[in-house]
Amino acid sequence: MRRRTLLAAAGAALAAATTAPAHAYGGGSGRRTLHVRPGDSVQAAVDAVPGPGWTIAVHPGTYRETINVPATAAGLTLVGASGDPRDAVIVYDNANGTRKPDGSGTYGTAGSATFTSAAPGLTVRGLTIANDWLRADHPEITGTQAVAAYVTGDRLLFEHVRLLAHQDTLFADTTALDAFDRQYYRHCYIEGDVDFVFGRATAVFDHCHLHTLDREVGFKPEGMVFAPSTARANPYGFLAVRSRITSGAEDAAYKIARPWVPSYETTAWPSLVVRDTWIGPGIDAVVPYTNMREAYPWQTMRFREYRNTGPGAEVTVPGNRPQLTADEAELHTRATYLGDWTPHA
Repeated sequence: MRRRTLLAAAGAALAAATTAPAHAYGGGSGRRTLHVRPGDSVQAAVDAVPGPGWTIAVHPGTYRETINVPATAAGLTLVGASGDPRDAVIVYDNANGTRKPDGSGTYGTAGSATFTSAAPGLTVRGLTIANDWLRADHPEITGTQAVAAYVTGDRLLFEHVRLLAHQDTLFADTTALDAFDRQYYRHCYIEGDVDFVFGRATAVFDHCHLHTLDREVGFKPEGMVFAPSTARANPYGFLAVRSRITSGAEDAAYKIARPWVPSYETTAWPSLVVRDTWIGPGIDAVVPYTNMREAYPWQTMRFREYRNTGPGAEVTVPGNRPQLTADEAELHTRATYLGDWTPHA
C-alpha cells in the first residue's frame, strides 16, 4: 500500500506539468528502435543496444528493476511509448544502507539508484523513475538515502519525466571534478523530502514542478529541496527558472536549499539560482536556507534568487535571501548555463 501511494502521489493535478501527446515521443518502428513491454526487461534492452543513437520505447507497465546505462551507450533515448509519464514506471527500492545480496556491504547513496546513467547525450522522455524505499518500513537502516536517478555525462535531457523518492531523489552529478557536465530538465515533476535535488552538475530546471513531501518523522526543518555541490571552478551550478515549488507538508516546514560540501571534495563552492519561480507556503520565507555543516555556512555560498513570487518567496528579513540585480540575472539564464548546447531550440 505504501508503494502504491508513493507512485500515485503525482496524480491528475500534475498532468499539465508532465504529460505530452503520444505523438510527441513516437516510439517508432524503425530498425534503430527497441520496444520493451510488460514482462520484458528495460535493462536487457539497454544491454542489447549495439551502438550510439538508438531509442528504447517503454510501453505502459511497471518495470521493477534497476537500470544501468553505460557510457558507451552515447546518444541513447528512452521514451514512454504512450507519451504519458504515469503509464510507464521504472521503480526499485534500494537505500544507502540496504545490504547487497552477495554480502559485500551496502549499496551507498549512488549505488541505491533505480536508474543510473553515465552516457553522454542521453535523452529520457515520458517516463516515471522512482525509488519507493521507505524509512518507516526499515527502522533498522540508518543510511536512508534512496536515489531515483543518478546521472552523469554531458548533454543530458529529461523532458516530461516524473522522478519520485524521498531522500536524495535526483543525484545530478558529473563524471569528474573538472568536468562541467550539462543537464537540462524541462517540464519535469520531482518530489522528495531531504536534499532531493543534489549534486555537482550544471543543471537547468525549466518549467519544472518540485514538490516537498510530508515527512514520516517529526524533524524541523522537514527537509531541503536543493543541495548543490558545485565545483569551485564551475561558474554555473543549479538553475531553477519558471518553475513551481509546492508542498504536502505544513507551512514553512522546508528550506529551499543547503550547501553540500562533500568530505571527498572540500573545495566545492555550491551554486544555486532560483528565478522567476512560484514558491509556495511550504518554504520558510523567514529563514529559507540552512547549513549542512557548520564549517560551510550557506551565507558564503553562491545562493541567489531573482523575481520569485508566492508566499514562500517573500523577503521578510533583509540578507536572508540574497537577490540578483537585473544585470547579474543576465548571466544566469538557460542559454548561459547550457552554452553551445541547445536542446530547447
